[in-house]
Amino acid sequence: MLKALKMIKPSYYLLLGFPLAVLGSLLGAHPTFNFIAACVGLIPLAGLIGEATEALSVVTGPKIGGLLNATLGNAAELIITIVAIKAGLLELVKASITGSIIGNLLLVMGFSLLLGGLKNGTQRFDRVHAATNATMLVLAVVALTVPSVFNHTLSGQSLPAMTSEAISLGVAGVMMVLYGLGLIFSLRATASALTPTASAEAPCWPLKTAVVVLAVSTAAVVWLSEILVHTVDAVMVASGLSEFFLGIILIPIIGNVAEHLVAVQVALKNQMELSLEIALGSSLQIALFVAPLLVFISLAFGQPLNLVFNQFELLAVIVAVLVATLVSLDGETNWLEGAQLLAVYFILGVAFFFLPT
Repeated sequence: MLKALKMIKPSYYLLLGFPLAVLGSLLGAHPTFNFIAACVGLIPLAGLIGEATEALSVVTGPKIGGLLNATLGNAAELIITIVAIKAGLLELVKASITGSIIGNLLLVMGFSLLLGGLKNGTQRFDRVHAATNATMLVLAVVALTVPSVFNHTLSGQSLPAMTSEAISLGVAGVMMVLYGLGLIFSLRATASALTPTASAEAPCWPLKTAVVVLAVSTAAVVWLSEILVHTVDAVMVASGLSEFFLGIILIPIIGNVAEHLVAVQVALKNQMELSLEIALGSSLQIALFVAPLLVFISLAFGQPLNLVFNQFELLAVIVAVLVATLVSLDGETNWLEGAQLLAVYFILGVAFFFLPT
């Protein structure tokens, strides 16, 4: 019995958050309790979706596996944002998009470089590969910036809502085409951040087990997302936190914490190439796949989502991409660069906390 307990991953104990959140919701518990329980339960469920996807990748082979990783890599966060769109929390959704990009490039890369550098010294990776991924990130930032720039005229007046929506739909369509072309290129060539390969520690599950775990975990994430989203208003009142801050800091961490931990773990094992693939791949998927997909999905709920972000969000994304690109130019990293990335993230976090909405 004790041996079996030792084999259980510590994160699995957080699954207790699922029944607590469900029972709290059914019994009318305080919204803050339900919110915290839902957040706790979502962390291991997001990890299980990732593990099931990796297990499927092992069974299906590298090409189909890469495609699965490219489409399901951010499944948990995609589900949370879809539920938020349904509830009309569009600012929360847009904040989570930029928060995910910033978090991956600054927080995850920062901790990976810092801890990996402290343990292994200077770590090296493929410079050319990193430059290709950095170029894709720059293109993604350009695409996300265009609707916002067009929304603000020189006279300071905003364009009509229909115009902003039309521009966002056009840009979203181009972004998804670019993402598809990137997938085709990466599947024909070597591995890419768009199609990250399964890690060496991917679970060796039978196909049926992987499918069942993926289906059950996805259903549980949908359930907890409903609970989380419906408690947001009460949590904002009780905590004094804004919808914007919850979206840009909390939601991205909850939806991707399992993947973040993997990036740090492989960096500690001196596998910086894989660590950067995870951080960059997640950022690219959010920018080029999840964000435009949400624009089209929002139409089905009668809650049109545009890609118009406030100026500080755009500045933060541009800074994150710029700093991450500069760090990856020389093909090697050290702990000081990790500390620098983390410093930028926490500076932005302080500003986001006080940013009026």
